[in-house]
Amino acid sequence: MAATKTGANSLSAQERRAVKERAAELRAEATREKGRARAAAELADVLAKIASMPEADRTLAEQLHRVVAEAAPHLSPKLYYGQPGYAHSGKVLCFFRSGIMDGERYSTFGFSALAQLDDAGGLWPTAYALIDPDEAAWATIAELIRRAAPEPPRTPDPTREDTP
Repeated sequence: MAATKTGANSLSAQERRAVKERAAELRAEATREKGRARAAAELADVLAKIASMPEADRTLAEQLHRVVAEAAPHLSPKLYYGQPGYAHSGKVLCFFRSGIMDGERYSTFGFSALAQLDDAGGLWPTAYALIDPDEAAWATIAELIRRAAPEPPRTPDPTREDTP
């Protein structure tokens, strides 16, 4: 983080802010309704956060939001340490960090340990720097999201004729 620390074991101002944001997210999550109302509120929180970002990061976050929605529509938007995240079963799988808001030279798209990106060689990246991704980079991001979050198997609905 670019912010300075006040002591050897102290959190920076940016880190303290992120911890406070996460605590507020957890408090809000605990008081929210379940189901569709909760999902709608979490989506609204993410879209509000994206809208509040400086223009360059807002553009990246909006495009990433579209890519995630297309590549893994089963993921649910939710705030994660005050930034947009995308969750499976309530746990964040991938996230965006605003570089401008963090005081860094680039924004970050990252994956949590839940992401299924393990490589047989034992080495794989968990975060990517974003400055001005081209179409090939967005396609790579989409593929990583699909790999990290395979769609859960669909449970057949016996009341519908179009299910096996």
